[in-house]
Amino acid sequence: MKPFDSVLCTLTEAAEIAPGIFDFRLRCPELAALALPGQFAQVRLPGHILRRPISLCGIDRERGELRLVFQVRGEGTAELARFQAGDSLEILAPLGKGFPLDRAKRTLLLGGGIGVPPLLAAARELGEAAVAVLGFRTRQAVILEEDFRAAGARVLIATDDGSYGFHGLVTELAAGEDFDVLLACGPGPMLRGAKALAEERGAAGYLSLEQRMACGVGACLGCAVALLDESGGEYYGHVCKDGPVFPMESIAEGAL
Repeated sequence: MKPFDSVLCTLTEAAEIAPGIFDFRLRCPELAALALPGQFAQVRLPGHILRRPISLCGIDRERGELRLVFQVRGEGTAELARFQAGDSLEILAPLGKGFPLDRAKRTLLLGGGIGVPPLLAAARELGEAAVAVLGFRTRQAVILEEDFRAAGARVLIATDDGSYGFHGLVTELAAGEDFDVLLACGPGPMLRGAKALAEERGAAGYLSLEQRMACGVGACLGCAVALLDESGGEYYGHVCKDGPVFPMESIAEGAL
């Protein structure tokens, strides 16, 4: 099999785990064997030309399953949410570059909103070496908290309205943690704060960028992002092929 492939998978579980957020488990042993934390899948929907990109939330090689957690944001994801266990979905996966993981290093997993799911796969690999600091708008939006704990990570929660956990920004809560490596996924302002925190600590940082995509393999050039080469020169790469995970120092100012 190629590094990625398009495969018809069976949906084994489907559930709404928070308002508008759905949790799918897909049986696809050949893809689960190849997948790495931080990569993503492109999901084909009947009647739609463009696939929908969704991060890999979980990789279960023993059961041969991939887990996708997504938020309904438009017509395509609303249609996807109507699929039920037993249905088939065609996905192109695993795509992109994932997170570098090292159990010997204290790793801060910093997630915001629907940027939280891709960090869970990393937490399962890192176990007790990880602390997950996760931010949500309200208590009702909190997802995957117990999954991170089951993976062995210490978990801290922040909410914008103070209805659960720490009242404030997730980056403010994370400022009290010691770490060697930071892995982050979430909205742009959160990623800017994550980068500043890692720079302040002299820690390595890797950011997973969220971007609209079409092909998922770098052919359509639709997810261009400004990057920096080793000499500091700016050029354009692509989130789908060169990322979605990038070393924080390789992302040009203004791209977050």
